[in-house]
Amino acid sequence: MAEPLVFHFDVDGDNFTSAGQASVQVKKNLRQLGLDPETIRRVSIAMYEGEINMVIHAGGGVADVIVSDGSVDIILKDSGPGIANIEQAMQEGFSTAPDNIRSLGFGAGMGLPNMKRYTDQMNIDSVVGQGTTITMRVNY
Repeated sequence: MAEPLVFHFDVDGDNFTSAGQASVQVKKNLRQLGLDPETIRRVSIAMYEGEINMVIHAGGGVADVIVSDGSVDIILKDSGPGIANIEQAMQEGFSTAPDNIRSLGFGAGMGLPNMKRYTDQMNIDSVVGQGTTITMRVNY
């Protein structure tokens, strides 16, 4: 694979039923490219958690997945409220999700910790009132 492959997705922030569709498509794409199951699993989990976070907290956003020799990069961008305290947001169990989201089974405060756990690198760039960009890498 000489040229990196880029997959672009728009994440609809108003539709919980479509949340996760991008990660399902990425899983299919990576499988077609012949990546190993463990890499596909790690990318799918990180991508799904990021998608759900964009739906819950930011009204959606965009996701780009870049597959190159040796790594898969995931770039998630939104124009949501931003993350006021990234260190606090990274703590397992910490959540700012409203009760109606929690009643749906989301918002347990494991999204960002799981994203970090299943990737080799993760960077969060967030400006309160402007949005968040999360960049993750899974090496294979």
